[in-house]
Amino acid sequence: MPVISAPQAFNEDELYVDLEGIFGRSLFLKCEGFNFAGSIKLKAATEMVEAAERDGLLTPDSVLVESSSGNLGVALSMIAASKGYRFLCVTDSRCNLPTRLMMEALGSQLHVITEPDPVGGFLGARIDHVRALCASDDRYVWLNQYTNPSNGMAHYRRTAPAIARQFPDLDVLFVGAGTTGTLMGCARYFREWHRRVRIVAVDSVGSVTFGGAPGRRMIPGLGTSRRPPLLDESYVDDVVCVPEADTIRACHRLARRGFLFGGSTGTVVSGAMDWLAQQEGRELTAVAIAPDLGERYLETIYQTNWVQDLYGEDVLDSQALTTAPQAA
Repeated sequence: MPVISAPQAFNEDELYVDLEGIFGRSLFLKCEGFNFAGSIKLKAATEMVEAAERDGLLTPDSVLVESSSGNLGVALSMIAASKGYRFLCVTDSRCNLPTRLMMEALGSQLHVITEPDPVGGFLGARIDHVRALCASDDRYVWLNQYTNPSNGMAHYRRTAPAIARQFPDLDVLFVGAGTTGTLMGCARYFREWHRRVRIVAVDSVGSVTFGGAPGRRMIPGLGTSRRPPLLDESYVDDVVCVPEADTIRACHRLARRGFLFGGSTGTVVSGAMDWLAQQEGRELTAVAIAPDLGERYLETIYQTNWVQDLYGEDVLDSQALTTAPQAA
């Protein structure tokens, strides 16, 4: 029985869902949402804060500040509350309301960007605001998840080894691409592993991460309007870009079988299934990383009016959500 005194001390790291009975293809989904922050971002947040403490960057007067579309903001809010730091999250209007309320409940301040930068989008506008804050007052400490090596190191040290322990015959790993911290940390670990593992990055259509054309993206989490500084494409074997309508359908298909996951997870699952569909005749041990759970998306992804207004009335037609028969 775990007994903890700090919320970041608990993180279920060994839970997988077998998706073959839902989607008809073998894929093990590593669930990263079972911690007090509710997402995989707890690992990066913990690693970055602890590194800043070791480096002497944080003092009792410090105010942590970070740009986040949601999950990292919650993780940092929780850690700041636990450690006694103040935290200001710079987010934007796409951030889900439950996520904002959760950060405020944990004692954090929020600044919501409502207008995107003409070139850099919402991400560029958020980063510009963070930089202005840091220039105005040296009490602000920006961990900068977009360039901080501890972001990827968290997954090199924890996420990838956990997968390797459970799946010593792993053939392919699907990882969503946001800041690319998770992607790079896992990819670097498996590059050094004793056997070849194919790394497939899953991105959103409208993201520029891998050179795609910028476009509207309404689901926070994956994708960027600026190329992530952490990204090294030499570690990535394949890239799958998923339209948000397919993200919606994957989330609802999982929910029809009792699994309520977040938008990033729906994107990763949809991309993984598309990639696996092209590998007919090959028996592969495949794992995908599910970054978060679905409660924070009840007013968006799981709200019919929101979905139909943005993606059309037929996006949730019954045929698209028909589940595959249970595997024998």
